This record gives sequence, C-alpha cells and structure tokens, in this order.
Amino acid sequence: MAVHFSYLKNKTVVVLGASSGFGRGTALKLGKLGANVVIAARRGGALTDIVTQIEAAGGHGMAVPTDISDPEQVAALASEAVERFGNLDVWINNVGVGALGFFWDIPIEDHARVIDVNLKGLIYGAHAALSRFHSQGYGTLINVGSIDSEVPLAYQASYAASKAGVLSLSRSLNEELRLSGSDRIKVATIMPWAVDTPWWLHAANYTGHAPRMAAMDDPEIVVNAIVSACIDPKEEMPVGWKAHASNVSHHIFPDLTERLSAKIADQEVKKAQPFAASTGALHAPMAGTEKIDGGVRIRMKAEDGTGDR
Repeated sequence: MAVHFSYLKNKTVVVLGASSGFGRGTALKLGKLGANVVIAARRGGALTDIVTQIEAAGGHGMAVPTDISDPEQVAALASEAVERFGNLDVWINNVGVGALGFFWDIPIEDHARVIDVNLKGLIYGAHAALSRFHSQGYGTLINVGSIDSEVPLAYQASYAASKAGVLSLSRSLNEELRLSGSDRIKVATIMPWAVDTPWWLHAANYTGHAPRMAAMDDPEIVVNAIVSACIDPKEEMPVGWKAHASNVSHHIFPDLTERLSAKIADQEVKKAQPFAASTGALHAPMAGTEKIDGGVRIRMKAEDGTGDR
C-alpha cells in the first residue's frame, strides 16, 4: 500500500509521551501534515511550545497533561480529544521508561514503575482508544514497543519484559478484532533498535556508567515509521536494518542472538564514563530534556576518542 500523507489532514491523532523523543517528533510532523494533534505527557509546560509549533505549521493542537499510569487521566484524555475534535482516528501509545543495571541492583520500586508505565499504562491507553474505535467503527492503535519486544536484553530486564508484553498485547488484540469482525480497526507495534533520544537520560541507572548502546539510530527514522503506521499499520514493524536483522536472527537463532546482544550491551556499559546511581525521570519528570535527540551519540564519540573524526 502506498503511503499518502495527505490522508492525515484534519484527522485526529492522540500522541502520548509527546514532550520529548519520538512523541515530540511525531507530534510536530503530524502538525505539518495538517492533523488535529492531541498531545499528552506529564510535563504539561513542555507541551505548550509544541502546540504553538503545530498550529504555526497548519495543524491544530491541544495539550492534555497526563500520567499514563493513571487510568482516570487516560480516560479523560480520550474524552477531551473527542469533545474538542468530534472523533478519534489514531491513538499513539508512545510509552516507555527504563531502568538500567543488573536486575538485582535495581530497587523493586523502580521495576514496579517500569511495569506501571510501559505495560499497565499502555493497556489503559489501548482500552481507552479501542472503546472509542468500537463506538465509531474504525481507528488505528499504534503501540510503541522495541526490538526488546522480540529480543530480550541484558541490563534492561524489566524494560524488555514490559516491551515483550506490548507485542503480545498487540498480537492478541488483532486476533480479537478479527474474531469480532472489526476489520476497520487496526493495531500496529513499532519496534525500533536503540535510538538516540532523551530516553537514555530519563532511565533509572544503576550500572555505574553513563547510558549508551552500540550503533544508535537517529530518531527521525522512528518518527517516520510511526507517522507511516498512522496510514498503513502492520502488526509488527521493526524500524531500520538493525532492528530487522535482530528480529530475523532471533527467530532463527534465539539463544545465540540473546548472547550476542548481551555481550554488546555489556561492552557498551563498560566503555562509558562513570555515572552515579539515579532514578532519572522514572518517578518524577525531568527538566531540560524537552527535545527529540538525546545527544548520546556525541558523548559516545568523546568516550571512544572519535570526536574529531
């Protein structure tokens, strides 16, 4: 199917996690395409500038400060979107917080928060969206997973577990939609490789080293994939050649792929500069990271001694 972005003009799209990273980039691109963009995140103040940019680009924007881990706030977000724009065409569950380190070194309250946001919060969003979609007879739900949805990764145990749950949920929902005859409602899962966004700065970190990962992708390829999924959703959507290769490799050689991934993660941790233990933005929003790019690749060049090459 050819992707015709003109389809998104005047369509209503809810974007969660819109204050930074994929969410921010997606919201701004949808604004340029003329969509009605409802943006949500904990940092309400960070959303105001995005609405201004959306409207300057020709779209219509509305900010709804929301903590995805609170089902009442998520339900209110859906209601406000429909009240303002009359319908709901696409819901983007851009949900993801992390906790880095050996599983036993990470406090249990941090693991719990990862599950509250990444899995329970995504379920709340999916439920609010699908309830609306069924009442109007159509709609697209986009769940942002990770290549961790398919390939579990060392130093990210609860994050990988939550993202595996995201993919499983999407698969189950598509089967239920098929059984119910709801062929105009689609569920897609975006599965990126490691990407240079503020996610790495926001993650709780107990590795003793600054966060990094090999061969990080640019956020733009994921933003483009999410926007394309608004028009042409597929159940599993690995983004970029590294994610595609990892996905295929894990299906053919699961144990080998997991060991190689773990080795890469371990090597990357040990290359990084020292970093004090931190809860990041896991339990409370972080100031100064309201951007799309995380700046991790620049730091990695300095750590690797390749900054001038």
